[in-house]
Amino acid sequence: MALFHALIRTHHITSRKKVAHLRKAAGQLDCYALLRSGGCPGIMYCKGSEEAVKGWVSTVQRLRYKDFHLASKPALIETKSARISDPTGLFEVETVREFAAAMEKRGLSQWWEQAMGFS
Repeated sequence: MALFHALIRTHHITSRKKVAHLRKAAGQLDCYALLRSGGCPGIMYCKGSEEAVKGWVSTVQRLRYKDFHLASKPALIETKSARISDPTGLFEVETVREFAAAMEKRGLSQWWEQAMGFS
C-alpha cells in the first residue's frame, strides 16, 4: 500500500475538545497523526492511505483552526519513512523540538523544514 502524508500549521492547538475530535477521526480514518499542542505554533502531521490523509486534512479544516495553513498537501511519501510502521491513532508532543525529533526519526527532516519554511 502506498503511504501518503501531509503537514498542517495553525496558530495554536489548545482546545481539548478539538483534539478529542481529531483523536476520534484518526481512529476512524485508520491513520497516524502527530500533534504539537499546548501553544503556538500548532503543528499536525498525518500519515496513511491517500483517502485517510485527505480525510484528515478535511477534518482539520472543518474545525476552523486560526491561521490554518496546509504546509504540505497530501503527497506520496518518497523516503524511508514509508517503511516505518507507525501505530494508528493520534499522538501529541509538547514542543517543536520533540516534533522535529519525530520527523528526524522518520527521515523527514528536510521535507519538514522546507514545508515549515525553515530552509
